[in-house]
Amino acid sequence: MTLRTRFAPSPTGPLHLGHAFSAITAHDMARAAGGQFLLRIDDIDQSRARPDWEELIYEDLSWLGLTWDEPPWRQSEHLSDYRAAVEHLAGRGLCYPCSCSRRDIAEAASAPQEGTPEFGPDGRIYPGTCRGRPMSDWTEGMAIRLDLAKALPDLDVTFTETGPAHPGAHRVTVDTLLTQVGDPVLARPHMAASYHLSVVLDDAAQAISHVIRGEDLFDATQLQRALQALLGLPTPTYHHHRLIRDEAGKRLAKRDDARAIRNYREDGASPDDIRRMAGL
Repeated sequence: MTLRTRFAPSPTGPLHLGHAFSAITAHDMARAAGGQFLLRIDDIDQSRARPDWEELIYEDLSWLGLTWDEPPWRQSEHLSDYRAAVEHLAGRGLCYPCSCSRRDIAEAASAPQEGTPEFGPDGRIYPGTCRGRPMSDWTEGMAIRLDLAKALPDLDVTFTETGPAHPGAHRVTVDTLLTQVGDPVLARPHMAASYHLSVVLDDAAQAISHVIRGEDLFDATQLQRALQALLGLPTPTYHHHRLIRDEAGKRLAKRDDARAIRNYREDGASPDDIRRMAGL
């Protein structure tokens, strides 16, 4: 099997040192195995995506010496595929519309039991306020959630992790998901799909064999593995790498413009300098 990795930035700001680390890691792992490296533009949220940021992604990655083996995959060109998946699940009676705001969820959620998290990879763990609501109630301003217990009552699957922090096989059950995630959003208001749904559909469509990304997304893998099982999609191998942090130990964000790759370029840094700064 050909090893295929991908880097999937959002065109909502400049790439920073952490993005460079992730892209280089995925690129170099593919090249070392004689595999393929792909570029995906995560522009599903058209309210925040900007063409100039997308163009800067291409410039920064090319300057770093990275090449991709297929034309960039742009999520905005596949919205109909995401909608079809949501409609398919809704047609099976596995979804319900949700009108809850973040504040509604916070107020409705009871205090978690000891050892139970308050937040998961889909945000605050949803208490099920709208569960059972018919899809005929849905309007454009409402989210669509998956009824986990109904959709995957007997879920018991695994995924393989090769990253340094959590190596090995990891088990995913519906009970674990209900406790640590809650019913996830499949489509947000005015968006074709949520991040979690679109990413599993994209990974399958692009035949990604190894998902290389930051360890902050490790907890999201259990939900994505469940969606793969629900939709009959293949499961990649996962590798969650360390995060690049600032002097205070906080992980870098796009608002941390001082560490933007563009700025390093303009200040005369070389691609090898970026690799050294990222600890590669």
